[in-house]
Order: sequence, then structure tokens, then C-alpha cells
Amino acid sequence: MSKSKIRVLIGKPGLDGHDRGAKVVARALRDAGMEVIYTGLHRSPEEIVETAIQEDVDAIGLSVLSGAHMTVFPRVVELLAEQGADDIIVFGGGIIPEEDRQVLLKKGIREIFVPGGATQQTIQFLKTQVKPKGSRLLARKD
Repeated sequence: MSKSKIRVLIGKPGLDGHDRGAKVVARALRDAGMEVIYTGLHRSPEEIVETAIQEDVDAIGLSVLSGAHMTVFPRVVELLAEQGADDIIVFGGGIIPEEDRQVLLKKGIREIFVPGGATQQTIQFLKTQVKPKGSRLLARKD
């Protein structure tokens, strides 16, 4: 049985216009053998979740440098739950203070990565956290 590739959506929610970090992460994930969908700038949480479901991704990586992480990160988790897609892992990155990181982890964000961190940490995180698609599909609510 062949193992399917991990599918990751990288999203830039909100008005933040800086996406270099998101593109670096997207390229590193792709180079590690993952399938990556990049949404581009200025996407709403609704657009990100809709795309993630349509693309049948395993994980969503959110990048925010504007300070909106306390609003948009939890909103993505809420929308996934509303759509019965809460099996999709949500992780984030950006300029996020440690005290905010702890709150976000309690609200369902699985991990937070900071600028300057090794992309290998993100790759390893996804390789250990993503369940094989077959078991995900059996568990997904319809």
C-alpha cells in the first residue's frame, strides 16, 4: 500500500501584506515531498477553510504578522468544526507573543512556529501529527 503525500494549505488571512515567510515554509514543505496549496494574500478565514475542504488537505498553516492571530486563528478552527472538518490540523506562524501562543494552543491550534525557526521543525511536526488519509476519511463526519 503506497503512502499518500501530506497535503498542506498555507494561508495568509487578513490584511497582512508580507508573505515571504509563508512562501519559504511552502517551498520547504514541497521540497520535503508534501503537496502544498498556497492561497495568496488577504484571504478570509472562510475562504481558507472552504479551500482546505475542497482540496482535501491534512493541515492548514496560517501565517500572520499583523497581530490578527488571536482573531483569525481561532476562527479557522471554529469554521472547520462547523463544517465537520475538525480533523484538519491547524498550525500557525508569525510574530506571536508567548502568552498568545499558550492561549492559541488551548483554542485548538496544534503548534505555533516563530520567524527564524528551522523549517525542519515544521516538516517534522507535520510528519508526526498527520494521520494517514484512510483513517481520516473513515473518521470524518458527513
